[in-house]
Order: sequence, then C-alpha cells, then structure tokens
Amino acid sequence: MAGRQDAERQRTSGAGEHAGWARELLEHLRPAGRDLHRVVAWLAGTADSTVSLQDGTGRLLAGTRLPLDEGLVADVTSGRIASAALEDRGRHLRLVRVERSHPARGAVLAVARATPFDRRVSDIVAHTAQVMELLLAGHESTAAGHRLRRATSDLRLAILQLLMVEDTVSARRVAAGLWPGLLDTDTACVYVVESSPAERDRLAEECLSATDERALVVRCPAVDGHVIVLAPRDRAGQELRSLVGHRPGVFLGGSARQGLARTAAAYGQAVSALAVARFRPQKAALYAERTRPERLMDPAELHDWTAGVLSPLDTLSHHTRAELLATTRLGLEFTAVNTAKVLGVSRNTVRARMDRVESLLRTDFADLTVRAAVHLALNAQAGLAEPPPGAGARAAGTARLTGLLSGPALRTWAVDLLGRLDPDGRDLRRTLRTWIAAGGNAERAAQKLGMHAQTVREHVRSAEPVLERELLAAGSDLYEVVLAHLATGDLDQPLLHGTKPGHPDSPVHE
Repeated sequence: MAGRQDAERQRTSGAGEHAGWARELLEHLRPAGRDLHRVVAWLAGTADSTVSLQDGTGRLLAGTRLPLDEGLVADVTSGRIASAALEDRGRHLRLVRVERSHPARGAVLAVARATPFDRRVSDIVAHTAQVMELLLAGHESTAAGHRLRRATSDLRLAILQLLMVEDTVSARRVAAGLWPGLLDTDTACVYVVESSPAERDRLAEECLSATDERALVVRCPAVDGHVIVLAPRDRAGQELRSLVGHRPGVFLGGSARQGLARTAAAYGQAVSALAVARFRPQKAALYAERTRPERLMDPAELHDWTAGVLSPLDTLSHHTRAELLATTRLGLEFTAVNTAKVLGVSRNTVRARMDRVESLLRTDFADLTVRAAVHLALNAQAGLAEPPPGAGARAAGTARLTGLLSGPALRTWAVDLLGRLDPDGRDLRRTLRTWIAAGGNAERAAQKLGMHAQTVREHVRSAEPVLERELLAAGSDLYEVVLAHLATGDLDQPLLHGTKPGHPDSPVHE
C-alpha cells in the first residue's frame, strides 16, 4: 500500500511539474514575449544546459555556439533524421530539427548538458522546438510581409519618378503588372498630405484605404512627413479631404488636373497649395482655388513668350529636353537634395542638369527674378497642352515679359496682393522688396536696410500669413510674389538669353 501511495505522489508531482514548465513555455507565445533569445535562455536555465539554435548554413540564430558535427547537423536540418542524441567526451547532447517555412532552410536546436537527459528534460526540449517553429514561422511571415510592403512601396515610387520625367510609357508598363488600369488615363490630380514623420506610415495606409487603392500613394522620399497621392479619379480629392478633416496636424494640398506627362508640374502645384492649406481652417486647399498670375495674362501672348524663353532647348532630343525641364521645374521649387530624392538621382545630377539649362538660357538662377520668370515659363509650358487661339500670330521673339505683366487684371492683382502689407508699421513691403532683390539673402538685405539679418527674416516670416504664401522656402509662392513686384515696377526686369534690358537683340525681354 505504501508503494502505491509513493507512486501516486510521484505521478501527481510529475504532472504538476509538467504543468509548471509548460505554462512558462507557453508564456513565450504571448505577443509581448515572442523572442527566440528569451526562449533559448529559458530552456538553458530550465534544463541546466547550454543551448544553441542555428540554421543549415551554420549561422547562429540564438544561444551559445556549440561545437557540433557538421555531418550530423546536415542530416538533422535537411530532414533525413528528426533528432539525434549522443554522448561526447562526458557531454550529453540532444539535437532536434526545427521546421521552417522553406524545407531547405531547416534549423537545429542543440542542447548540451553534463548529466543524461531524463524524460522530463527530453519533453521540455521537444516542446521548446515546437514553440521555436511557431516563433520562426511568425517572424518569417512578418519579415516577408515587410519585404512585400517595401517592394510595393519602391515600385510606387519608381512609377512616380518615371512620371516626373514624362516617361509615361514606362510608368504604365510598370504599373500594369500590379495595379491594372491604374494609369489607364490621360490626366490626374496630385495631392500632398502632410503629417508628422511619426504618423506618416499610418497616414499612407489610410490614404490607400480612403482611395480604395485606386490611386498611386507614395511616401515622399524628400520630406519625411509628406505622402504624395496621384489620383486619376475625381472623387479622390473629397475622400482625402474627409481623411484630413478630423485629424489634427494633418494638411492637404492638391493640384489642378494635369496630363500624366505634367506630373512634375502638378506636384509643384500641390506643394504650393499645401502652403495655403496651413493657413486655412479646413486644412485643405487646391491650386485652382487661388488666383494665379498666369491666369490673368493673355494666353496667346503667354504661349509665345514661353516659346521664346525655352527656345534654346528646342534643339535637344525629346527625352533630354523633358528630363531637363522636369528637373529644373522641381529644382526651382525645392533644394537640389530634395529634388534628387524625388527624382531618384544624385544631387550632382540635379545640379548638372540645372547648370545646363542655365547655360542654354544664358542667365543666372541666383537671381530670384530670373527664377520667377523661368518658373512662369515652365508652368505655362506644362499647362498649355494645345496652343491657344491667336498663338503664333506675333513675329518670333516679340512677346515680352513686361507686356505680360502690364495688363490691367494682373496689375490690379499685384497691387492688391502687396497692398496687404501696407498697414504694418514695420514697412514689411520695403523689407520684402529688398530681400528679394538680394536673392533671398537676409545678410545682404540687412546691410542695405541697416538692420539685423534676424530682423529681416522675422519681417519676411511675418509677411507669410498676410500674403498666404510661404516665402522663406523658395518655390511657387515666392515666385508669385516676385512677379507681383515686377508687375508693380518695384523690381527690375530679369535677364534671359544673356541680354540687357532694352537690347535690340533680346528675343524675350526689354
């Protein structure tokens, strides 16, 4: 009787011990505890052993490296045998295969201890191997998902970069494999959604969901907090407005509808509209919602002037010309570094392309009035798919920027815009005019004004909400303000094609 009681106590004790270590092992499958290194450390302590987990190539996945017979390891990892037990120079060793998603990529769990393996320790090792299989499968599935999302994100960026340089044929070819029909359109709108960098990834997923994955959603490679959305459908704008409307610190800027080959111009428009959105209570703005100076100019005269400005590029091949124009259009909006990131090229390539355009136009991009004039020409060229009625009626080279800027509608717009600054007693208008004439350099402007450079910057920054335009970040907003100064006669006319104002040989400017 006593023997039976002892046996019963042993069985009860064994069951309790099994339940104890099993519970500990299962804890490692909880979301907060899924760590191979922790499982290996637990097994080493529980089995009073040294533990190693390595793959078929010998790469240590977790634990402490053990001297193992390579042939035996190969037999276990390949599946020729499921496990092996041996004694080697006073060391008791147990090897167990750990299955992985790919049969050829098996792993081996090796456990070495000074005492023989009893039934309890053998069970612990076998069950630990099963837990490791689950953890590896989960890790590999998660890693595969990350790789797939990264590859998909890279493809979206590649498509956008192809569109930026007007290579619509290649962009459609790349998109057709994963998103059939996405670019089966001639026109689209570009939106830029702004958030904090920490929120950007989640925002990108929400943009995909909001547009029902029927838009090209790209994490901007240049600005960490921006998501770029190229949307062929008209409804996308409203869907994105609804998305940003209830989220604090999120803003939306959208372009006018443009041809796919004009994606770079549409992107610039969206960024410009984004600057306006930051001053709007609804946190969203479209490029077309604001009066643009080019809309107040005679279309035929603007077309002829633009053709004259860009004529030095007409001898280039179509691909080279498109590449130079797209790069310059973005380079006038953003820094060389950010332009390079958007286009997927080096910043030296960006600078070389812009230097070439600068050389062909025989001008100096350091002059803000020149940048504003070229920016106007590039945007006009992008926006005029077909020559307007009356275009080409003038003799070649007779259209002048001063003529474009002297129309009553444009002059009224310029006077009203700059007049917003007059009530400020700090004479913001004078500071802004001097700062523009100094190429946007606060130090040089300060010397001319007899004030501190920081004061100049504060004046320019104070003008931004009054004009509803970003000025310190060079781009469309600043160039519009420059054109307003040119229209009111507050700044000298820019020089293009290496000529002086009033020179009889000038094809585009007085």
